[in-house]
Amino acid sequence: MKDHETLGERLAEQGISRRAFLKFCTALASLMALPPERAAAMANALARSQRPSVIWLSFQECTGCTESLTRSYTPTLESLIFDMISLDYHHTLQAASGFAAEKSREDAMKNFYGKYLLVVDGSIPINGGGVYSTIAGRTNLDLLQETAKGAAAIIAVGTCSSFGGIPNARPNPTGAVAVSDIVRDKPIVNISGCPPIPAVITGVLAHYLTFGTLPDLDDLNRPRSYYGTTIHDRCYRRPFYDQGKFAKTFDDEGARNGWCLFELGCKGPTTHNACATTKWNGGTSFPIESGHGCLGCSEPHFWDAGGFYTPLSAPVVNIEAATLGAAIAGAGVAVAMSSLDRNKIRRAQQAHEKLTVKEL
Repeated sequence: MKDHETLGERLAEQGISRRAFLKFCTALASLMALPPERAAAMANALARSQRPSVIWLSFQECTGCTESLTRSYTPTLESLIFDMISLDYHHTLQAASGFAAEKSREDAMKNFYGKYLLVVDGSIPINGGGVYSTIAGRTNLDLLQETAKGAAAIIAVGTCSSFGGIPNARPNPTGAVAVSDIVRDKPIVNISGCPPIPAVITGVLAHYLTFGTLPDLDDLNRPRSYYGTTIHDRCYRRPFYDQGKFAKTFDDEGARNGWCLFELGCKGPTTHNACATTKWNGGTSFPIESGHGCLGCSEPHFWDAGGFYTPLSAPVVNIEAATLGAAIAGAGVAVAMSSLDRNKIRRAQQAHEKLTVKEL
């Protein structure tokens, strides 16, 4: 990568027109929940921006987050890697290996100190000095601490790096923890999900490129534009919930008619993510639309938060059986009680026993 190459120069070299670039930015603005008129400003900002160096570290994980990234469509994986960023180190996608691969990481850290983005997927084991996962003979803990020092910001991709994920589930023999449990002096954005939605990963990168900052975050450091509402709030089956119509099994008449999956253990009411709106596989579908309840995978300790098919405890008002006046009153009570219950469930989830992170 040229030291002073901008994204605009890169696109011009490839013969991409201003019109095509504006169309691309319009799609990005929509993806990031920005008004359409911001597309032109975004195009100007992106064209002047230098492609940032990105170091991607994979720790205690399953490669599912990278698999998700490869299915990105706005922007596509190839445009993300070759046009928007300079992906200088990534275990799965890089061509180099061994000493050459580690030299790429070290060179990026040296040449772009204080400017590169650090992306991490996977939890970090700390028991036994971190011996449960090593790369090039060094523990994940050591590599994270070293690489984080010169990073401008850190993007934790997936629930494992965001909250500890499945490796952190009881009894957690490796002592798996999240990135934020170790690094406390850098801005961190959590893109949780098991795996996270690809468009959310690329959307956060595009936001950083455009504005030079991380997007607005919620109380768990997740991008508010994607995690600001629950799946339940945006679910197309929500009207059936409000009417008290629930599938009792996955193959009964209610299930075939698209009724709510709440009684089959759907965790949509307590799960914050964009699955119901952004969807998966190019916007084709999401688990609930495919007939399966939400597992709550973007929330902390989702694996230990109760059975996947055990219903949440929440009040339901059967609006269909009431008169119109009672239905309106009942709906208001249901909303208030449901809100209180969600808060109760939220507090219970947060009160789950957590393994104490040793002082590092």
